[in-house]
Amino acid sequence: MSNNLRDERLKSLEFIRQMGIDPFGGKFPGVTPIKDILARFPELETHDPNTGTKITTAGRIMTLRAHGKAAFMDIHDRDAKIQVYIKKDKIGEQLFALYEHLDLGDIIGVTGVLFKTRTGEITIYADNFTLLTKSLLPMPEKWHGLTDVETRYRKRYLDLISNPEVRASFVQRTKMINSIRQFLQARGFLEVETPMMHPIPGGATARPFTTHHNALNMQLYLRIAPELYLKRLLVGGMERVFEINRNFRNEGISTKHNPEFTMMELYEAYGDYNTMMELTESLVVSLVKEISPDMKLAFGEKQIDFTAPWQRKPYLELFKEYVGIDWFDKDAILTRARKEGLELKDRSADVLANDLFEKFVEPNLQGPVFIIDYPTAICPLTKAKKDKPQECERFELFIATMEIANAFTELNDPLDQRARFQKQLDEKAEGMARMDEDFVTALEHGMPPAGGLGIGIDRLVMLLTNKQSIRDVILFPLMREREEGA
Repeated sequence: MSNNLRDERLKSLEFIRQMGIDPFGGKFPGVTPIKDILARFPELETHDPNTGTKITTAGRIMTLRAHGKAAFMDIHDRDAKIQVYIKKDKIGEQLFALYEHLDLGDIIGVTGVLFKTRTGEITIYADNFTLLTKSLLPMPEKWHGLTDVETRYRKRYLDLISNPEVRASFVQRTKMINSIRQFLQARGFLEVETPMMHPIPGGATARPFTTHHNALNMQLYLRIAPELYLKRLLVGGMERVFEINRNFRNEGISTKHNPEFTMMELYEAYGDYNTMMELTESLVVSLVKEISPDMKLAFGEKQIDFTAPWQRKPYLELFKEYVGIDWFDKDAILTRARKEGLELKDRSADVLANDLFEKFVEPNLQGPVFIIDYPTAICPLTKAKKDKPQECERFELFIATMEIANAFTELNDPLDQRARFQKQLDEKAEGMARMDEDFVTALEHGMPPAGGLGIGIDRLVMLLTNKQSIRDVILFPLMREREEGA
């Protein structure tokens, strides 16, 4: 069906070229966004198409309705739509002949006067129009839009054209990121950029993507976290820094995970994890207020109340409550891990215990709730609590059972840091290839006490826009390649 339609459109394309018209146009100056046109003339009263205000705009044709020697069409731009009225006596025979070879999906520029139809619709009575782009393939079916989920992700451009609410959600994502920047800049944070190719993976426990630099003949890793470079900036005297950029983890895909994702990570000298809790709560509350002044948002079938202050619950207490054993009882952890069918090879009891936390505790964390005071053994970059060295000053923020943020009081003791890195190496921690000697050296020059925070932007946007899959908030999520002919 689409091939036949494409053949017909190719015939129209050739006819248009024979008319001496470039079907792929060029610059079209003076365009007024349709939203601005509608906003400027909400009280437009004239029903006389010869006396209205003259305007110029452009958009994609989404409907065509012919009426003999006249026609109506709707054109859409990024924000709105408007009706265009074309009359052969007004635009002349050549342009009307061009109109007869227009198709849904074509992009045109229009100049004309505004008037209101008898049904009350603001309309442009065209003096002239210009073909700017000829569409060779049809748009998704008008009344149903693009509904196939996989096609929506693979052909996001069609999803954006046919589903205005999808386009609006990505506009909202951009506005949220801008609000985060403004919030942090108002608190004295400086936005920076750090490398996305690392000679040594670090800053998180995750499997990295590897690549090879030919000129230097060296293996590199796509960044799993910017942490170790941002901390080097603390050493260098940049006391409040943040970065919003991509991380890459060579792991599974799910409704909450994409191998390429956006993270906001920041560090504040002379702060700690309590400082980060206050900052996180204030930041998210400020974003929610922009959407819902009553601080309540729907997420799926649940309603989440973001009113501060949020709960704080100790990790070890929740582990004991939901798993039923003591986190430090290694024999009990191994026994339970075997019972649950967890992968045991090259995995320490500490890691297995955290797997049990993820399985049994996290599904109960509706939140917003800060899970605080994690076991030091699974936090190689975090400062231990002075009165309880087996616990460390770390929290994770959970909302709707999703981890949204992760924060520490940063470890700045270089001797302790080296020992913890060595422990990771001995235990063959995932993504830990070798000691990052340069980072440890940087710490030996002196890093101020600090708090650090990472927020998963994609999950936060999911939460605030009521999207149940991370693919709905990433413009081009990673997809498995289709087989030939599929």
